[in-house]
Amino acid sequence: MAVDGPLQGVRILDLTHVWAGPLAMRFLADLGAEVVRVEAPAGRGPRTFPAMPIGGWLGGEAGDEPWNNNALFVKLSRNRRSLAVDLKSDAGRELFLQLVAEADVVAENFSARTMPALGLDYARLQQANPRIIYLTMPGFGSSGPLRDRVAFGPTVEVMSGFTHMMGYGPDEPRNTAMALMDPVAAANATAAVLTALRQRQASGRGARVEMSLHEGGVCYNGPWLVDVQMGAHPRAMGNRHPAMAPHGVYPCAGEDQWLALACADKGEWRALLSLIPALTAAGLSADMDLSARRRQHNLIDQHISAWSRRLDKSEAAGVLQHAGVSAGPVNQVPDMVADGQVKARGYFVTYERHDVPMPGNPIKMQGLDSSQWTPCPRLGEDNAAVLRDWLGYDESRVRGLQRQGVLVDKPPG
Repeated sequence: MAVDGPLQGVRILDLTHVWAGPLAMRFLADLGAEVVRVEAPAGRGPRTFPAMPIGGWLGGEAGDEPWNNNALFVKLSRNRRSLAVDLKSDAGRELFLQLVAEADVVAENFSARTMPALGLDYARLQQANPRIIYLTMPGFGSSGPLRDRVAFGPTVEVMSGFTHMMGYGPDEPRNTAMALMDPVAAANATAAVLTALRQRQASGRGARVEMSLHEGGVCYNGPWLVDVQMGAHPRAMGNRHPAMAPHGVYPCAGEDQWLALACADKGEWRALLSLIPALTAAGLSADMDLSARRRQHNLIDQHISAWSRRLDKSEAAGVLQHAGVSAGPVNQVPDMVADGQVKARGYFVTYERHDVPMPGNPIKMQGLDSSQWTPCPRLGEDNAAVLRDWLGYDESRVRGLQRQGVLVDKPPG
């Protein structure tokens, strides 16, 4: 069932939700871990959705089972098995602990109080399996005055200081509007689980691994954090850069089409002058250093924009790169899916229903083959198979749990 990859043989119980946790589990599943998604009966939403979810539906329609057709959920859930179990019931918790005894990793990104409230804190998991690795990803960690606060990416992002330099000036702070802390935490969590598995090989003991969404953002602060500690007062600069000029995003031919350009040194500046004669005609010289170019940034931008407006963004980027100037087209989502570079590398995969292109895995190494991947399972699709393979349950025992409502294959109605 699992992908033939470097993590084959590693068993993970995945209780994660939203983005940060599921993305981390997708990385690990892509690498060959056997990931069983332990889902709440209503974890994918109700039987009837009141509105279209974020990301929409696969194929554009809700279908007969909208909870199984949420495109964003499907995008994050390939290479999994689905076990839909009610952990609020005594029988559901007992079943879960039996699975913990057979697992290598338990992962969740609930609030700090959720697992203890279920009676499934690390101490209880250790009783079931002393070798278990427990990954917990609360928004603010499990200690401190904010431990019980609700946390979502956009709110945690601004608290982390990560957005201090975003926007076009100090009076107009911005955030990324995309919950950037979630993929940051996912990358950190993936590395943490791999480290804990390696450590267990040497020690024979499990570990509790805690990832704070908030601290992950603090960790990704840029050089402005050091600047402030050294007494400086950095300010938001929009698309400009403190150590490059010109540096920015420039309009191209067509509606809302743009080009990004970064001039890192005098060599690139000279190449830019040779490419855009209007810069030289405006009195700008090849011997201008960074300070001089920054002082003339507005004038330089004016002439670059006049040049770039006449060209397609990809054409403009190609001309600049050929001349030795760092540049790239600003891709919108349709551009990204159709980009010749990612298509040539086979990054997007189309094995889900309706052949919807889904992001692949950025890791390229021998033994990883996306042709082995499996699509997102339906809710509870693997109830019987997981309990048979992991615990040796027969069909009658599984049916008994289904009759009790401990196992389900659709949301409560």
